[in-house]
Amino acid sequence: MTTRWTHFDSPVGELLLTADETGALTSLSVPGQKNGRTVQESWLRDPAPFRAAQEQLAAYFAGELKEFQLELRPEGTEFRTRVWDALDDVPYGATTTYGEIAARIGATRVAVRAVGGAIGANPLLILRPCHRVIGANGSLTGYAGGLERKTTLLTLEAALGTPVTPA
Repeated sequence: MTTRWTHFDSPVGELLLTADETGALTSLSVPGQKNGRTVQESWLRDPAPFRAAQEQLAAYFAGELKEFQLELRPEGTEFRTRVWDALDDVPYGATTTYGEIAARIGATRVAVRAVGGAIGANPLLILRPCHRVIGANGSLTGYAGGLERKTTLLTLEAALGTPVTPA
């Protein structure tokens, strides 16, 4: 299966979007992202599958869109997929904790570290809002795209200083 890709300029840097042959998004990476994707020679540059994503991202960064309506198809284990799906339930403008995400998927408190690992491996930054997950003490801990980007995204959403959303 051929991976399709394009770039999109955003307020948090140039985004790399990838999609499978059906046009479903498989990743969104930022420069310098921990475990982010980089363009491979075998990939096909093709902006066509990304029109809706680019329009929605532009509206999001303009403060006009609060929920993405895109077909997402990230690759991951069943556990990671459950965690990533739980991210979709964190509303725009709100934050939650790693422990709350663990509770949402029925994981024990012991599994919080594994939840954090799955969140850190989220291949669809911004689209799957892992930036909305903060430390139990309210600190802006960890973000594969960097804490500066996390702060930018939470500021855009006016989520800084808001109460944590319970499970």
